[in-house]
Amino acid sequence: GVHIVIGTPGRVLDHIRRGTLQLGQVRMVVLDEADEMLDMGFIDDIEAILRETPEERQTLLFSATFPSEVKRLSGRYMRDPRHVTVNRGEVTVPRIDQICYKVLDRNKLESLCRIVDSEEIQLGIIFCRTKRGVDDLVEALLARGYMADGLHGDLSQAQRDRVMRRFRRNEIELLVATDVAARGLDVDDVTHVVNYDIPQDPESYVHRIGRTGRAYKHGLAITLVTPREYKLLKQIERETKVAMDVREVPSLEDVAERQAEMWRNRVLDVLREGGLGQYRAILGGLVDEHDPIDIASALLKLLSSGDGTRAEGDDYDFGDTGARPGMVRFFVNIGRTARMSPADFVRAISEEAGVPGEAVGRIDMFEKFTFIEVEQDSAPFVYEALRQSRINGTRVNLE
Repeated sequence: GVHIVIGTPGRVLDHIRRGTLQLGQVRMVVLDEADEMLDMGFIDDIEAILRETPEERQTLLFSATFPSEVKRLSGRYMRDPRHVTVNRGEVTVPRIDQICYKVLDRNKLESLCRIVDSEEIQLGIIFCRTKRGVDDLVEALLARGYMADGLHGDLSQAQRDRVMRRFRRNEIELLVATDVAARGLDVDDVTHVVNYDIPQDPESYVHRIGRTGRAYKHGLAITLVTPREYKLLKQIERETKVAMDVREVPSLEDVAERQAEMWRNRVLDVLREGGLGQYRAILGGLVDEHDPIDIASALLKLLSSGDGTRAEGDDYDFGDTGARPGMVRFFVNIGRTARMSPADFVRAISEEAGVPGEAVGRIDMFEKFTFIEVEQDSAPFVYEALRQSRINGTRVNLE
């Protein structure tokens, strides 16, 4: 007697086999996330279900991408199908600001914490590439005092419901998730989306950042990109036709200043709201014995759990490499025999590491190796980007 049945392919098939679901009167079939369904190997199940439905029906396929399997399915089970495309300009809505932070792989967690500390996040979703990555990041964030929980495919429905309930009630401020786990996740008040691991394709990027800026609200999408992922970032920018605002990770001083500003704004908001009578009664006696500014400072310290700063990350110290002051000198196992010129090296470094060409200094080329000087600030990015890359097909050994 129901009008609409919504189910996973396996559960729908199970009901069909048991005779508890009869599809003889179905007038419309909707296959949502068709590309993901086929990617997860459900095509045989889907075709078995479609065979149980009448030929005279309307079929709708929704898909972020249209690979050959989806096209084959539409040709086989749809009559004169019409292809409707929502272009990316409409999907990446202008209410979402898109920011990118260049981070070093070894400092990634520390960088994330500084970025989170300098943002006023009411509800945030952090995306990781793997289930293991979700678990590790949640553990690390909890150890540092953040309100966080994880969402991935290994959770039972009851566990998933519990996490989502906590998220919607603002009991956790950071939800760490994989792409698949976040499919269909619909929460209007998400203020920030953070790509801790950069997505592998532009479609996934659009899906992820679409979790914020909903219901005509403003949203912020933050992407962390390591030197080795810089090319992937450029590809996403090209295909979504959006140039991201590239920023440096905030220093500890920047974070402390930003947190002080946020606390000032919160205090002002509470003062404007009023209704402080019962609290004035509690503090009345203390004002006679202590300076009011000291009392307010003590309360702020209690609320913010200390001084608001975290430990410095492990920074690179290349020591004295024989370069000019302010520069770092690298040895590269590629020389003139690889048909490389100094200009080729500058171009390769700029493209691979995302540093400006002006950051590259003196280049001494020999037959089979080269010495290259790079500005100190850019050196860690060049080191992480090039040490496991290839230039002109040759595996790079960088020292």
